[in-house]
Amino acid sequence: MPVPVEELKLQIVNAATGTPLGTEAAPSAEGALVVRDFPEDGPSPEQWQLAPVQDAGGGDSEEAAEHPAYVIRNADSGQVLDNPAATGRGVRQSDAATGSQSQQWHVVPVEGEAGLYFIEGATDGSVLDLDPDIDPDPDPDLDAPRADGTRIVLREHDDSAESQRWRFVPAEPERTSDLVLDWAALSHWNGRRSWRLTPSTALRPAPGATPSFSNMLLVAQQFGSDEDAGEWKNEGATRSPGGQPNWWAGTGARFLADTTGAGREDIVGLKPEQGAVTSASRGDGTFDDEERELHPPLTSASPEDLWTLADTTGNGKPDVVVLAADGVRVTLQNEDGTFAPASGEPVLKAFGHGEQAGGWLAGKHPRFLADTTGDGRLDLVGCHDDGVWVSHQDEEGKFAPLGDEPVLKAFGHGEQAGGWLADKHPRFLADTTGDGRLDLVGCHDDGVWVSHQDEEGGFAEPLYILDDFGTGQGWSSVEEHPRFLLPTTGAEGPDLVGFGPLGVVVSRGRGDGTFGPPKLVLNDFGTAQGWTSKKHPRFLADVTGDGNPDIVGFGNEGVWVSHNRGDGRFDQAQLVCRGFGYNENAGGWRVDRHPRFLADITGDGRVDIVGFGGPGVYVARNLFRRFRTR
Repeated sequence: MPVPVEELKLQIVNAATGTPLGTEAAPSAEGALVVRDFPEDGPSPEQWQLAPVQDAGGGDSEEAAEHPAYVIRNADSGQVLDNPAATGRGVRQSDAATGSQSQQWHVVPVEGEAGLYFIEGATDGSVLDLDPDIDPDPDPDLDAPRADGTRIVLREHDDSAESQRWRFVPAEPERTSDLVLDWAALSHWNGRRSWRLTPSTALRPAPGATPSFSNMLLVAQQFGSDEDAGEWKNEGATRSPGGQPNWWAGTGARFLADTTGAGREDIVGLKPEQGAVTSASRGDGTFDDEERELHPPLTSASPEDLWTLADTTGNGKPDVVVLAADGVRVTLQNEDGTFAPASGEPVLKAFGHGEQAGGWLAGKHPRFLADTTGDGRLDLVGCHDDGVWVSHQDEEGKFAPLGDEPVLKAFGHGEQAGGWLADKHPRFLADTTGDGRLDLVGCHDDGVWVSHQDEEGGFAEPLYILDDFGTGQGWSSVEEHPRFLLPTTGAEGPDLVGFGPLGVVVSRGRGDGTFGPPKLVLNDFGTAQGWTSKKHPRFLADVTGDGNPDIVGFGNEGVWVSHNRGDGRFDQAQLVCRGFGYNENAGGWRVDRHPRFLADITGDGRVDIVGFGGPGVYVARNLFRRFRTR
């Protein structure tokens, strides 16, 4: 687990004893610190906050950036962890003193042990440990330190001493919402009944929740999973957006796309017999009652075909792109907004799921449509068994045939190309250096790798740049722990953002192709807080229109939003819409049947919530900057 930032309250737990750091049961005048058990009926363990020291070490040096110093503050008393350099090296908590080196600490990850750290004094490199001398028969190797009331001291670092290892456990999130009052029936001895108001387990949006959304409204009785609404099912492969430049939809999928270039999103659905159908947005939060054909089915349609809409030429109008059995098929939009049937040869006999097109499989080989060179035209990039293949689009809209060899023998499914697995190792295309060219970024078992693109369109050998966001650090799968690569502060370079085991983790891009140390910025939306991919979709989207992406999660009670502060940090989550949630009283939405999206369906520049439920399409309008609503 990465180091938390200063706002997050957490317990500091010793790995050897499993007990938290705190004061003695009968606190002494010198403020000595111990690890001890806390009985269930007694006071709760102390909570701490880590505040980075500004300009630690005398400046903005690279060393300071790699090994920042922290002040470790008691969240209740405000006192800080202190090294008094006294006899016995006993650690205490005392009043904070500006610039005091004895109150500054380095948090050093234990190599090969995800989530464990040494807490090292900034002055002499000694580390927090358990005091063996408190035990009448101390074990010099500290194999079995006392668990109850053991004093904390500073000792010389020993890489093998478990007693010197510490774990940070974030506190429960402080979400913002109001309790709902329900009527509870009362029975009386004479058979009469009456009711009284009682607190409910349900929640509703708080009055000041920002941004606010309207109540959920059924706007179209079609595109739903119920029989009367079309009985839609995702029968083909569907790739989750997951922070990728674009995504692909399979048969039965429903999604939102601007089909005309009008600046607002329409409904698109993929039917096996009819191809792509659409219901256009009216601009007021509703859609046309009747669906119309957008693109006829391919003559050799297959459930394995993958579709997307994207402006491949830069003319402002989306094109239909299909990864078919025989290769890539692109259909340009007609003047009337329709698409002619795909005929003739594919634009590229590659990247398709048939053997004649390379045998690209959705579960193994991610493919991207992205402007890799900055010329305004989308290129095709794919990661096959043997590495990365690229087809650039020229000025006439033609895609270059693939070469004899991959452009990079890495990031591929086969062992010879790194053994990258689609369900475990997300890969991204992003400009990490600011040169206008997209680089390849991937999260493997051991962490993050980057391959920079050169001026000739080639990719350099991957560099290992970050020991986090990988399966070895607890990020078990792409589905369970979504990761995104996008700017979060408006500064140069994209940042890595992920929903990790303990919450939201951010690693800031430096603009030079590398990333800063990962930080746990929010104790929410992680598996530790009950969020799971089987129930709760999570996204990053700008819901306020300030240009910075916010965190949006579809939880049990409804839609939760954590607002981006603009500096890489996020507010505690607010319940902003009582709908689209997993619980029955929030609609009973299910991931496998009811896709949900954040999309601008009105053209006002702010995303609304759109969900495909059982009876049809539901919408909650974004009301931010208009008026507040419960």
